[in-house]
Amino acid sequence: MLITRAPVRISLAGGGTDLPAYYEAYGGAVLNTTIDKYFYTILNVLEKDTVQVTSSDYRTFYRHENTRPIHWDGDLELPRVILDHFGIRKGLSLFMASEIPPGTGLGSSSTVAVAIIKAASTALGHNLSKGELAELACHIEIDQLKAPIGKQDQYAAAYGGLNFIKFEKDEISIEPVRLPPQVYQALDRNLLLFFSGSSRSASKILAKQTRSSQKQDPIVIDALHKVKEMAYDVLDALVQGDLPCFAELLHQNWVQKKQFAKGVSNPKIDEAYELARQKGALGGKITGAGGGGFLMLYVEPPEQNVVTKSLEENGFKRLDFRFESMGARVLMNSGLSIPTSIWD
Repeated sequence: MLITRAPVRISLAGGGTDLPAYYEAYGGAVLNTTIDKYFYTILNVLEKDTVQVTSSDYRTFYRHENTRPIHWDGDLELPRVILDHFGIRKGLSLFMASEIPPGTGLGSSSTVAVAIIKAASTALGHNLSKGELAELACHIEIDQLKAPIGKQDQYAAAYGGLNFIKFEKDEISIEPVRLPPQVYQALDRNLLLFFSGSSRSASKILAKQTRSSQKQDPIVIDALHKVKEMAYDVLDALVQGDLPCFAELLHQNWVQKKQFAKGVSNPKIDEAYELARQKGALGGKITGAGGGGFLMLYVEPPEQNVVTKSLEENGFKRLDFRFESMGARVLMNSGLSIPTSIWD
């Protein structure tokens, strides 16, 4: 048996500038941190001429006989493509489970890719670096599956921790952010997540943003430019320990993000955000591409209870979490290795 896990992330600034349609022309910058909510995979070798994939999140199961061609579709499209990439077509059981519902804006789909690749590559004896792990996840999702997504999620899940990530056409650089302990602890304590009660596919929103970037839509491009500039401003505020400034920049980032594409926000989210601001939240934004998922807020301790009570009375549910810094890792390996006899 082999067990791996990879963390989801919250994007603090710069989200949207990690899409190739934007950063290949202008360069992008994102500040994000991983949190202690994980996607898990369990691998077992089967003494059969089949591959089995089970997902607890989608409550679905896939069984493939090696005599038939693999079809890349449905809820389990991503694990099928990854196993096929490694040439694994029989003799394996893969079980998957997440602490976070899919489609909630915490980068879960890319976390899935990173966790499965970590498991499969480890079982095959491939010692991938964190950068290689992230890039392979990007290649499979963006190049093979044509997902209209960016690259921050894969790098966050692979590396873990609080990072400033720069995107250029031919290079991606990861800069770990080292904050004074008291600033890091306050940031960890004061960021809150509230589940809106709905999940959504980010693909439609991100596809609209990609098309707007490709067409050089001046409103979208200008908003992305401002969001990228704010990523540097947010980094400076954190390094200097100015958390009220960070919170205000978070708010400004959200105002600009709503210019990216229709569907980024909706009346329920806007009303909840305004209510939270009235009750003491200093800033915030919806996680991920928007449209649903989690509302992230910066709230100092004296106001946290009243903000929590107000949002929960309006159908939002608070999720407790802490920052994490490990990234994708193997939790247990009882000596599982995939024999070459199961490859084609």
